[in-house]
Amino acid sequence: MRAVLTWRDKVEQCVYDLAFKPDGTQLIVAAGNRLLVYDTSDGTLLQPLKGHKDTVYCVAYAKDGKRFASGSADKSVIIWTSKLEGILKYTHNDSIQCVSYNPITHQLASCSSSDIGLWSPEQKSVSKHKSSSKITCCSWTNDGQYLALGMFNGVVSIRNKNGEEKVKIERPGGSLSPIWSISWNPSREERNDILAVADWGQKLSFYQLSGKQIGKDHSLNFDPCCISYFTKGEYILLGGSDKQVSLFTKDGVRLGAVGEQTSWVWTCKVKPDSNYVVVGCQDGTISFYQLIFSTVHGLYKDRYAYRDSMTDVIVQHLITEQKVRIKCKELVKKIAIYKNRLAIQLPEKILIYELYSEDSLDMRYRVKEKIARKFECNLLVVCADHIILCQERRLQCLSFSGVKEREWQMESLIRYIKVIGGPPGREGLLVGLKNGQILKIFVDNLFAIVLLKQATAVRCLDMSASRNKLAVVDENDMCLVYDIHTKELLFQEPNANSVAWNTQCEDMLCFSGGGYLNIKASTFPVHQQKLQGFVVGYNGSKIFCLHVFSMSAVEVPQSAPMYQYLDRKMFREAYQIACLGVTDADWRELAMEALEGLEFETAKKAFTRVQDLRYLELINSIEERKKRGETNNDLFLADVFSYQGKFHEAAKLYKRSGHENLALDMYTELRMFEYAKDFLGSEDPKETKMLITKQADWARNINEPKAAVEMYISAGEHCKAIEISGEHGWVDMLIDIARKLDKAEREPLLMCAHFFKKLDNPGYAAETYLKIGDLKSLVQLHVETQRWDEVSPAIKRNLFAALREPTQSLKIKCFRFCAASAVQKQTVLSLNPAFALGEKHPEFKDDIYVPYAQWLAENDRFEEAQKAFHKAGRQGEAVRVLEQLTHNAVVESRFSDAAYYYWMLSMQCLDIAQDPAQKEVMLSKFHHFQHLAELYHGYHVIHRYVEEPFSFHLPETLFNISRFLLHSLTKDTPLGISKVNTLFTLAKQSKALGAYKLARHAYDKLQGLQIPARFQKSIELGSLTIRSKPFHDSEELVPLCYRCSTNNPLLNNLGNVCINCRQPFVFSASSYEVLHLVEFYLEEGITDEEAVSLIDLEAPRLKRENKWQEITSNNAQTLRLDESMDSVGDDDPFTAKLSFEQGGSEFVPVVVSRSVLRSMSRRDVLIKRWPPPLRWQYFRSLLPDASITMCPSCFQMFHSEDYELLLLQHTCCPYCRRRMDDPSP
Repeated sequence: MRAVLTWRDKVEQCVYDLAFKPDGTQLIVAAGNRLLVYDTSDGTLLQPLKGHKDTVYCVAYAKDGKRFASGSADKSVIIWTSKLEGILKYTHNDSIQCVSYNPITHQLASCSSSDIGLWSPEQKSVSKHKSSSKITCCSWTNDGQYLALGMFNGVVSIRNKNGEEKVKIERPGGSLSPIWSISWNPSREERNDILAVADWGQKLSFYQLSGKQIGKDHSLNFDPCCISYFTKGEYILLGGSDKQVSLFTKDGVRLGAVGEQTSWVWTCKVKPDSNYVVVGCQDGTISFYQLIFSTVHGLYKDRYAYRDSMTDVIVQHLITEQKVRIKCKELVKKIAIYKNRLAIQLPEKILIYELYSEDSLDMRYRVKEKIARKFECNLLVVCADHIILCQERRLQCLSFSGVKEREWQMESLIRYIKVIGGPPGREGLLVGLKNGQILKIFVDNLFAIVLLKQATAVRCLDMSASRNKLAVVDENDMCLVYDIHTKELLFQEPNANSVAWNTQCEDMLCFSGGGYLNIKASTFPVHQQKLQGFVVGYNGSKIFCLHVFSMSAVEVPQSAPMYQYLDRKMFREAYQIACLGVTDADWRELAMEALEGLEFETAKKAFTRVQDLRYLELINSIEERKKRGETNNDLFLADVFSYQGKFHEAAKLYKRSGHENLALDMYTELRMFEYAKDFLGSEDPKETKMLITKQADWARNINEPKAAVEMYISAGEHCKAIEISGEHGWVDMLIDIARKLDKAEREPLLMCAHFFKKLDNPGYAAETYLKIGDLKSLVQLHVETQRWDEVSPAIKRNLFAALREPTQSLKIKCFRFCAASAVQKQTVLSLNPAFALGEKHPEFKDDIYVPYAQWLAENDRFEEAQKAFHKAGRQGEAVRVLEQLTHNAVVESRFSDAAYYYWMLSMQCLDIAQDPAQKEVMLSKFHHFQHLAELYHGYHVIHRYVEEPFSFHLPETLFNISRFLLHSLTKDTPLGISKVNTLFTLAKQSKALGAYKLARHAYDKLQGLQIPARFQKSIELGSLTIRSKPFHDSEELVPLCYRCSTNNPLLNNLGNVCINCRQPFVFSASSYEVLHLVEFYLEEGITDEEAVSLIDLEAPRLKRENKWQEITSNNAQTLRLDESMDSVGDDDPFTAKLSFEQGGSEFVPVVVSRSVLRSMSRRDVLIKRWPPPLRWQYFRSLLPDASITMCPSCFQMFHSEDYELLLLQHTCCPYCRRRMDDPSP
């Protein structure tokens, strides 16, 4: 470290304090009662500032650079702007000792002998706090939260920004060691705030914000007056009674003096973000210095050691970028490194380190020896067992124990020294002198060997790897290269400041200078590229460059020197250069050049580096042929040219060597058919066809498929042409090929059909299958496309042709036909080409209808799926699909869908029952599924009432449904139907409608069931409140049997039948009221068709005359019963039959004869026309005026008004979902 004086000035008064403007352009000096403003660049006094009446003791600049403050013995503080104008002045009770700006909030702390003042631009007043002792110095922390105060009584007080004391540090010396200067470390990298304290006990100490001391006190041996940190906190400046400024590390290690003065140093400061230091003295001297930190370092191959923070040594591995720090805690003066040794010279000793292991990547060092002596030397070198000290003209060789073994005296000053290797204890040194002499010295030999002598002083030296050549950089920046043995100057190059030989290549060196890196190989011209810094090493393709204080490894491709060797066909030398580091492209170029030069060994190595197996196989084949005795170099070179793509040159060489067939094979394999024809001059048709086929193959391979297709067609290779067309989706070309082919060519036509299918053109595929008569494939095509709802193109064309006809009646027929097909799916089936084919060829029906049914089921068209399964004869599949759907609907609580699916299942079973072998089983299933459909249809309403917040059904409907379900669930309860929900609904509606007895029964039943928590309170409350109601049911709710006119109880143990005549009740499928219908049966021998015909006769009846007579007189209207009128028809046989009271417990059905049938009216009779094997069911309406409607599909009964309303709501039957516009029964 050196201190260079930049400028100096002297004033008449003592300089007590200094402050830099944050940008470093101005310096504020407190001298006498004035402030002096200097330009820091040249020391020009810009302006003196007057404002104080007495000596100015302190000055401080705000961090934002907008203002600065000064404090004086006149007890005042003045705030100045950056334009050197005073804007504010306030006073204390005593003289101002120090001022300091908060770095964050720009709050100003001013300290006098007795108090502290805190002022900020936002405040009008100054807040003051008393102090127990005289304050001598102050400093803010980096974050501006705390202010440290140094006291005359030896105490450090740390306060917050409001002036409240938080930490108190009492120094051991007390009032005998007043605190004279303090400063917080400004570094942002430190984890804790660190306070440096200098007292007149001649101690330097460091503290944490908490008040805890860091390390021990550092003895100064002088009274410190000022302390100042560098901007980044890495160094400390201290000045005082020793009349100089000393540089310390941030840990308190003294590094040296900045400048000697003639009087006490009262203040010293560091220019922001620089290495410039200003010093103010008691005699008025102001000195401005630049600190120059010299580079202390050492290099050996890929290990670089350098000084950091003046007291640390960092060893860097330039290849792996690993670093290790060695803390010496003293000033590092010299560093030397060699192999596994590291020498560090400190002020009073030299430390010798060694690596832990011989591993080239090991970075762990340990102390091997200590030489506890003070040495003065210019250069330091370390060997395996010795250290070499250079002192002007003298070299001393010391052992690691500090014993001097040898000494060499030179003729001139030593300018350069370097270890060039050798056995341990016998290493050689290369020494360059100022008089131009270059020597080689072995550490075990007293005699130096003069290598050569030149006229100019040596600046840098290096010896080649084989020690045959010597490179010298002289004081004229000239790089000179000598042959060591002949002393001959081989060449010289200008503009050099350092030089290094490549350690892996004898003939390569590099030198730097003028901002360029120069690489020279052999005697070839220099290759240049830009580079800042000094070259200090060259290893393979890496050049080690020192720029300022940073060492870096630069990767330099060796392409330029390699090509220089290639130009002279020096393949082996070029290969050696390439091994140092070139790009893959350079390796390939080297390989190609060597191959063309028939230097197969070099070419083989180069192709191995780029992993080119193709050329390696070529070289191996040539070597094998040479071993077998082939010597024709033209043939070898022809093979090389063909591999390189120089086909015409290769063909000429093949022809010259008498191997025309090889040229033909080459052209053919390369698909150069025109060249092949020109080369052979052949017109043989077979060879022409062969060439065309090969040409088509080539066109296909080079991604020109259209040309390939045309060539294949011309060569008769239809299959290959079809394959390419299909792969590229060229439908038009496939159509053209398919239509041109004869139907006997089955294989290519099948390929065309395959690609038509793949490309979603089933129409053309069908056309192709028809052409070759493959009906099975045609059926499979229709099944795979699944276009079931499409009308065949032929029928479409006929329809559109008909629409274009002028005859209006034909157009109307067409429109009616299309409209009917939109409603009736069966019509569409008849128009679809797949089904039309199935009708013509019944053997394919199963192949068509089974996939169609599966498609319908997947698309939720189950009714049509059933029909399709029936059509295909797969009744079992239809039943299984519906059973699964039904189960899913129940599990998912879709009870309306479950009812519909069970009804469909029942009808499916009824259809299957036509088979005599399955009649009994299927009829049993039919009745079971019909019963389940009725239960789920009713329970759907109950479930919605319980689960949903609102109900759209009348209480009477809910009451009737719950009674119907309760009477129907006498045995097992179907899956999904909850007795709790049913009884809960019955209980609530019974209570609401006045059926209190039934409600009480329902609540009692619920007590024996597991009740959900959400119903618990409601049921308990209902059970209690129903006890307050009468124990009877409302007579209006009691159901009437329309056969025997018996009133049935609401709770019927027999179920949904009359307790007197056992006649089953017929319920409305919407309101579940008992309908006024009585089922009757036909006498033996009467067929259904005869019964219907008899009913349709409607034999005339005698009309019953009105017994009432109307009399009008004197504004009065009266009705009188005329007893004289005769009654006609009182002996109606059906009425008589129904009025019969049955006494037994067995049900006796109503059986009617032909005469009774003949007497019935058609509108009074409802017939369920079940398909065989079931008989039709007949019902007589006993209240003809109350209309009842029966669904023609599911045969469920409804009040006519209810049915019409439900049809309007749902557009279909609510039970079987038969649509309003469906004309089928």
